[in-house]
Amino acid sequence: MSIFGVSAAEEELYRHFLHNPDTAIDELRKLGDDAGRDADHCLERLRHLGLIHPTGAGGRITPADPEVAVARLTDARLHALLQEVQRVTQSRHIVQSLRSEQGAWMAPQGIEQLHGLEEIRNRIEDLAFFARDEILSVEPYTRLSAENIERSRPLDLRCLRRGIRIRNVVLRAALDHAPTADYLRELAAEGAVIKVAENISERILVYDGRTALVPLDPQNTSRGALLARSTGLVSNIIALFEKIWSQADELPTVAGAETRPDAGEQGLTGTERRVLLSMCSVGKDETGARDLGVSVRTYRRHVADIMQKLGAANRAHAALLARERGWV
Repeated sequence: MSIFGVSAAEEELYRHFLHNPDTAIDELRKLGDDAGRDADHCLERLRHLGLIHPTGAGGRITPADPEVAVARLTDARLHALLQEVQRVTQSRHIVQSLRSEQGAWMAPQGIEQLHGLEEIRNRIEDLAFFARDEILSVEPYTRLSAENIERSRPLDLRCLRRGIRIRNVVLRAALDHAPTADYLRELAAEGAVIKVAENISERILVYDGRTALVPLDPQNTSRGALLARSTGLVSNIIALFEKIWSQADELPTVAGAETRPDAGEQGLTGTERRVLLSMCSVGKDETGARDLGVSVRTYRRHVADIMQKLGAANRAHAALLARERGWV
């Protein structure tokens, strides 16, 4: 009965009354001074919980019916839990109080230093989750690993589907890496506006025009990053982003120049063509997905799309139709 806040001694005494109804209090006190004092304490608690009732003269005690007792204890426990939940949910003001303490040492510079990739990634996830209007980014990578894509995809897609505007500038060279290019075009298809630049070295992330994240060393992001909330500093970072943005090329223009004209004529995207080739040469989806740098779920979705375009009943039929059409 400890789940209801009943101690082992109190439960033992209640069970004693169930087994020996109408036991007199004096009989309990005969057990000795210590036991008597313990009994008095337990009796008081059992009365308070409604588990025992005095009956007439002689100080005799009658236990409450177990079903009634447990129902009463359950109600009391649920009421206590409800009050605790209400106290917890009504305590969000504590965040502001803690923020004010944090601001006491952060306010002069408005900058927080993040240490290590894991802390940076966790903060990026938090910032993306709480973003409301727009995310700006400049990322001078030449390729994204499959792990990076799988980590970024749910964050980016969730933001886009919530109506968050995303403007992103990447290196043109990133389009030479097929999985990276496909991922960028996937984001563009979901509403992101992506541009490419020939030569950028800056790494910038800005959330809602109020919070900016920049690396301590653009060439070695593992050294840490600075999270800026100072209005003036963030404004300067946004101005730098806008300058880079204005000089970059639109992704659709570059994508249109991709050297795979046959893919468009066949009605397949570049990703679907690679998946089709993988279907015909690789046995397991896991292997094909790993080779293309996508998740197994994404790989299988592309397979389903290809089969629908071919009008195939199964994968073997899809491979046969693709060969008949000269697609592979």
